[in-house]
Amino acid sequence: MALWLQQLGARVHGYALDPITQPSLFESLGLEMAGDTRGDLRDLAALRAAARAAEPEVVFHLAAQPLVRESYQDPVGTFATNVLGTAHLLESLRGLQSLKTVVVITTDKVYHNEEWAYPYRESDRLGGKDPYSASKAAAELVTASYRDSFLAEQGVRVVSARAGNVIGGGDWSADRLVPDCLRAFAQGQPVELRYPQAVRPWQHVLEPLSGYLLLAQREGFEGGWNFGPKGDEGHAEVGQVVESLARLWGEGARAVLSTEKHPREAGLLRLDISKAQAELGWQPRWSLEQALAATVDWQKGFLAGTSARELCLAQIRDFSA
Repeated sequence: MALWLQQLGARVHGYALDPITQPSLFESLGLEMAGDTRGDLRDLAALRAAARAAEPEVVFHLAAQPLVRESYQDPVGTFATNVLGTAHLLESLRGLQSLKTVVVITTDKVYHNEEWAYPYRESDRLGGKDPYSASKAAAELVTASYRDSFLAEQGVRVVSARAGNVIGGGDWSADRLVPDCLRAFAQGQPVELRYPQAVRPWQHVLEPLSGYLLLAQREGFEGGWNFGPKGDEGHAEVGQVVESLARLWGEGARAVLSTEKHPREAGLLRLDISKAQAELGWQPRWSLEQALAATVDWQKGFLAGTSARELCLAQIRDFSA
């Protein structure tokens, strides 16, 4: 997102913790940020100081504790980061004369999931059974409250974006399906699957990022917005995704079913993106097969010595074309 914004001519300031993976996409890109503040969302004073120093016109809030299984291990920390952290960010933006738009990124898991085939729309009930999903649903309520109580009076437009399962090259995070697969395949090891029949809305990372950029540009739009795949093709079982990844990777890539007991995760989740299509004019551009191929190509290119920056710029150009 920072790289794409820079390509569009933006001066980008960031506020984040130190990168937790090695390698790290942020470090590998060699971004020359207008400002790079290392801090915690739970530190309101530091967040407010960073916001005052940056004087932003547009704020994209992507920081979070993003993992379901981690939320079972540290529920209090998850709520503190995702709920109170969101409140801290919005509080730090109050009174900023430069500010025009805030785009808060939550997740497709903000909906009270009944595990039915019906795809969730932005008007559906929010909720969450695991701490991560509940914290993100609560972040949506915090966002709406700050919009209606404070930021709208300031003339600031506040929107939230709910993306499906995002994949792409340069993700070395632990406990995520595609990074786990590619890490195992590169080492010649089988990847362990927890819930191969679980269905999710899969999309390449450039898809929702293009939606976030549209939300930031288009005046007159508020509230929540879904960004996910078009139709049934992008709503696929975990096992199908892994099978496609293994085929694209080639020799030695394989999966096995985990025999361990794992925390509960939703078995079925589908997103309705008709609002973004009809009102924003946003459309998914890459099929699931294209998204998986682009992810494998990125990882193989990086392992072969191509720079992360060159790989990302090439895919942004391909996607934008």
